[in-house]
Amino acid sequence: MNNYHINIVLNDKVMPIIENIGLSDHIVDIQSTKIIPIEMSSKDHKKLMKAFCDLTFDENNACVLPKEKNEILINLIIQSQSIDIMKTAIMKLYNPLAGRDIFGRGTGCR
Repeated sequence: MNNYHINIVLNDKVMPIIENIGLSDHIVDIQSTKIIPIEMSSKDHKKLMKAFCDLTFDENNACVLPKEKNEILINLIIQSQSIDIMKTAIMKLYNPLAGRDIFGRGTGCR
């Protein structure tokens, strides 16, 4: 099974908050950038690939989301005070009905 990760990029404003809630041991320094790697399943990986068609994964099966989506994940971590956020994150990041007509298939409202 492939292990996929989202690398959540932390800025100077968020670092003290992450440290205060006790998650500083999850912070990793990669090329002078502070990140928190969040594991996700292959099912979550497929959903993200559908939601973000230009998302690229590196040789370690890790990706970085666009800035506004990265901030959503940071807020989820701060609210839950945990890095186990993928179930909630997928609901906020992936909208399978985005762009579909309100009178979609099976509605009977034709």
